[in-house]
Amino acid sequence: MSDEPEAVPEQADTKPKVNRFRKRFDGVRLSPEAAQRQGRAATLAFERFRDSDAVKTFLNTHDDALGARPIDLAVESADGLTRVEQALAAK
Repeated sequence: MSDEPEAVPEQADTKPKVNRFRKRFDGVRLSPEAAQRQGRAATLAFERFRDSDAVKTFLNTHDDALGARPIDLAVESADGLTRVEQALAAK
């Protein structure tokens, strides 16, 4: 045994490492218009409730009066967003 460190062989022509921590997103992405409606619904809900838990509950829970989850309606169409706005105004 010697006190000299072991030599590490050089690897020539190696490929660059792939970023293993890059997030992959394989789901369906929202259109810019749908994303804008989603943001508008979330903003209006926050302005109405001022509590993030209440906002999440409202947007993600099925509403019998609307017939669906408010966030789904808002993302689906401008008419759906209008219905969500009216539901928020009534609360």
